[in-house]
Amino acid sequence: MRTVRARDAASLYAQPSPELLRLAERGVLHRIAHGYYIVVPQDQVGRAWLPDLEAAAAGIASAIHGADRAVLMGVSAARLHGVIPRALATAVVAVPAQHRPITLVDRQAVVRFVQRDVDVLDAERVRTSLGGALVTTPEQTVLDLARRPSLGDAEPDVRSAVAALYRRSDPGRLTELAGPQRLQAALRRAEGWVEEYR
Repeated sequence: MRTVRARDAASLYAQPSPELLRLAERGVLHRIAHGYYIVVPQDQVGRAWLPDLEAAAAGIASAIHGADRAVLMGVSAARLHGVIPRALATAVVAVPAQHRPITLVDRQAVVRFVQRDVDVLDAERVRTSLGGALVTTPEQTVLDLARRPSLGDAEPDVRSAVAALYRRSDPGRLTELAGPQRLQAALRRAEGWVEEYR
């Protein structure tokens, strides 16, 4: 997803950090976080370009774990599904191993990582400004938001987001996902919130 870590550039440069900083100063790379850079799209070189938070989070997580081992979830998935319209200051990514949060340097925002078995998550690939990223489906996102509504610091938006996504979801698929993931209580909570928005 066009994202590189300074440590991964050691095979190209004897001292990768100064070289990557030099490329960032030339506008070829965008420094997103300490040790993380995004390749600026060719048509944006020399301009004030800023990647979307969700795309940047997916890029960072993909650089750490691999593109198929990072899944945008919770409020980040809700943003990409269009049910949380306002920009957020926290992105949430499911990954196979725990990782400390990463604070971005180009804005006041943080990427939070949640250790999950990414192979059991119901996810789909969507286009972002940095390429394709895995995002939880509407059904999985309903369950995840209802399970941990405060994850991502957007709790005031979560109930309405769940209600909107629930209306798009297949009820059978919700039940099918909730069982093996032990999210039946989250499903009942989501159904209660949907009733509030009828």
